[in-house]
Amino acid sequence: MKKGRLEAFSDGVIAIIITIMVLELKAPEGAEWSSLMPLIPTFVSYVLSFVFVGIYWNNHHHLLQLVERVNGAVLWANLHLLFWLSLLPFVTAWLDVNHFARLPTALYGIVLIGAAIAYYILSRILIRHHGKDSALAVAMGNDLKGRISLAIYAIAILLAFASSWLAYALYVVVAIMWLCPDVRVERTLARWSARSGTAGE
Repeated sequence: MKKGRLEAFSDGVIAIIITIMVLELKAPEGAEWSSLMPLIPTFVSYVLSFVFVGIYWNNHHHLLQLVERVNGAVLWANLHLLFWLSLLPFVTAWLDVNHFARLPTALYGIVLIGAAIAYYILSRILIRHHGKDSALAVAMGNDLKGRISLAIYAIAILLAFASSWLAYALYVVVAIMWLCPDVRVERTLARWSARSGTAGE
């Protein structure tokens, strides 16, 4: 199967997720700067969630650049990832309403680690579908950054019951880690394009 419909569907779902999250930013009644102060926690959690969704969209796009075809297992793995991402608006809103309380902060981390695991599963299924010698397998490597992220999420979830702010800080650390561009895909695409060009000469 071709990958076009999977990309289009995923882009649509992610766009809806972002739209739902921004609807939680209610305009204040006052027209002074002080009227915005109560919205700061809501805005902070929205920004972090927006960044995470953006990171997944970016990485998902890069992942599929190295994919030539998909199958049923890939479709379900992709839906699994979208399921966890679709929960972000809910946990973000719960975090806001309860002012970063311990349980909502922990649940926020559970959703993040669920999405991270789902992305890992999707990448492994794609590698299995394309082969261990494929460009995708070369680009992904051992995915050390992904494994470190999972470990930080797990620590943050446990830490949330002692200090929600420290747990939230760890979520921010993971976001910063992934904001740094991952050049593995671009390098692999460049190498494979050059190799294909050489082979065709």
